[in-house]
Amino acid sequence: MSVVQTPWPAGTECVANYDFQRRTDQDLPFTKGEVLTIVAVTRDPNWYKAKNKVGQVGFIPANYVKKREGVKAGTKLSLMPWFHGKITREQAERLLYPPETGLFLVRESTNYPGDYTLCVSCEGKVEHYRIIYKDSKLTIDEEAYFDNLMQLVEHYTNDADGLCTRLMKPKLMEGTVAAQDEFSRSGWTLKMKDLTLLQTIGRGEFGDVMLGDYRGSKVAVKCIKNDATAQAFVAEALVMTQLRHKNLVQLLGVIVEDKSSLFIVTEFMAKGSLVDYLRSRGRSVLGGECLLKFSLDVSEGMEYLEANNFVHRDLAARNVLVSEDNIAKVSDFGLTKEASATQDTGKLPVKWTAPEALREKLFSTKSDVWSFGILLWEIYSFGRVPYPRIALKDVVPRVERGYKMDAPDGCPAIVYELMKQCWHLDPNQRPSFRKLREQLEHIKAKELYQ
Repeated sequence: MSVVQTPWPAGTECVANYDFQRRTDQDLPFTKGEVLTIVAVTRDPNWYKAKNKVGQVGFIPANYVKKREGVKAGTKLSLMPWFHGKITREQAERLLYPPETGLFLVRESTNYPGDYTLCVSCEGKVEHYRIIYKDSKLTIDEEAYFDNLMQLVEHYTNDADGLCTRLMKPKLMEGTVAAQDEFSRSGWTLKMKDLTLLQTIGRGEFGDVMLGDYRGSKVAVKCIKNDATAQAFVAEALVMTQLRHKNLVQLLGVIVEDKSSLFIVTEFMAKGSLVDYLRSRGRSVLGGECLLKFSLDVSEGMEYLEANNFVHRDLAARNVLVSEDNIAKVSDFGLTKEASATQDTGKLPVKWTAPEALREKLFSTKSDVWSFGILLWEIYSFGRVPYPRIALKDVVPRVERGYKMDAPDGCPAIVYELMKQCWHLDPNQRPSFRKLREQLEHIKAKELYQ
């Protein structure tokens, strides 16, 4: 076991490689897989001062932990690296050559569109097993049924159960990396045995969102249960491993082990979405100072994304969550990508998306700024829907003719001016998030919101 040579700065997250029992009262015990945060470097390079998730502080041995890293951007991760898509029977057999018993891949069936085929090398030849859909389940023999391909492959990896051999070695699609391996290598995998699912608190594009308990702390858990959303799950989790800011919802880890169900585990935000919070409290409860604070919180989170070259692409009050102590944090990174990436505009929310993004797929930090202007309008209207009296199909044509929403009742003129800056038709004329944050701080300092 090698000792870390370059000291990690305070705030660095690390993951335990082994269990550690306290040797003195000043030590901090931990178990394998536990996430710890460095508090300070000590004079002895073999030891750090660190704290755990419940706030306990003590000394830890440097060679028992590894630095937690973001999964590399651009990595082609797949939860199903053995899935090769639409290839023919002959192509599959070439990929499984030279023969090696237990070598396998899954492809889309060419003879039965919509079905899959499991191709397995066994004793010098390749067997092809049709996987069929029946009652929304997958099956080969109509005896064992599975929710998704990952469950099916896991089952036959453990037991041949009627196949010529059990699945021993996946034939990986060229260029892909197994997501499970990469999350584990980077220190982001959690253990299902440490998680208790308590109750459903929401439903999203991926599946249910549940309240959970992870090692004594409340967490939010996105549960993904089918192949159709599995790759989107990977994309969101990958982005979240690279983001760390007090105004972004923090990823705690991913679980990919429990019968191939998939979970994204994040910090729990007790007061739910900002749009619901605004609507349920209203102006009788939330004063101007609180609205300005939410605006500043979001601007700080978005300034961080801007500085790190990420574009959110789905910024709206429904995708901002509120913590127990009233901190607003940007969430839902399913569409978030590096600034250079392209995006299918088929499912984008028209009323929140900049015209150039809808018309020409031109996404940038400046298209996020447009959405931030809409979000400010939502905050100061206490959660009303933007463009309330305009049909969806007419929003973009009206906006491109120069239409801007009126200021919400009671909204300070200086805040409404910020909104209008965000809605400039020329993206280059819109302010940066840094500038927006500075302007909001100026308003706060001068107490001009009163």
